[in-house]
Amino acid sequence: MRFGDPGDGRPDPAYGTAPEAPRVPGQARGEQARGEHTHGEAPYPFPGDGPRAVRRHSVRGQILDALRTALVAGELRPGEVYSAPVLGERFGVSATPVREAMQRLAVEGAVEVVPNRGFRVIVRTPRELAELAEVRALIEVPVMLRLARTVPARDWAALRPFAEATGAAAARGDRAHYAETDRAFHRAVLALAGNDQLLTIADDLHRRSQWPLLSAPVPRHADLVADAAEHTALLDALAAQDLPVVEQLVREHFTGANG
Repeated sequence: MRFGDPGDGRPDPAYGTAPEAPRVPGQARGEQARGEHTHGEAPYPFPGDGPRAVRRHSVRGQILDALRTALVAGELRPGEVYSAPVLGERFGVSATPVREAMQRLAVEGAVEVVPNRGFRVIVRTPRELAELAEVRALIEVPVMLRLARTVPARDWAALRPFAEATGAAAARGDRAHYAETDRAFHRAVLALAGNDQLLTIADDLHRRSQWPLLSAPVPRHADLVADAAEHTALLDALAAQDLPVVEQLVREHFTGANG
C-alpha cells in the first residue's frame, strides 16, 4: 500500500510501485498482553528491532493501513491483546496514532478494547463469515445484475487492470495485497452504479469478511489464483450480459477463501 495516502483503505491502482507500509510481525501466543512491558523485558517486543520511523504526515492513516495488513496476514492473532504504547515504539511514533487507529479497527469490528491493557483481536466464527457472505450477496448480486443489463461492454473492459492486479497479487501469494486489490476490484465494479452509500456499506462488509478465523488454515496459493481468475470471468460475463453466470460467479466468490 502507498504511504501518505488518506488512510481510508482505498488502494492506488498502481500497486506495484507503492512502498510497503510498516508491518507488525507475528508473535508467539502467551498470557501476557502483547506490547506490555515487564521488568527485564527488552524495550521492543520484536527481536532485533528498534523504533521504525513513519512519515509524520497522515501518521494515523499509515498506522491504520499497517495494522489492517497485519490482521489480514495473520500477524496480529485473534484472541491476543496488543497495547498501543509498544506498537507505537515499533512504528517510531507515540501511542496516540496507534490508539486512534485501533479505535477505528474497533468500529470496523476487528478488535475490542480491553481496559488498562490494550486491544484484543476479535475471534471470528465461521457463522459470522457466512452471515457476512449472505448480506454481501443480498446487496451486490442485484446491483451487478442491473449493471450487466445497462453498462456497455467498453466500460467493463476499462476495469481489466483491477482484475489483473488481483491476479498479480495472487500469483505472488501475497494475501494482504490480494485483499486490497480484491476490494479495489469490487469498488470499481459497484462504482458504476453511482451510489456512494452503496460503496461505503459494501466496502465495510467486504473488509469485515477478510479478517481471518482463529483456526483457519492459510489459503493455498492455488486458491488465491482461482479466486483472482473469478474477477476476469465476472468481467467477461458482465460484458456479455450473461445474467445467470454473473449471479453464479458473485455468489461463489463470496463464499470462497478470500472473496
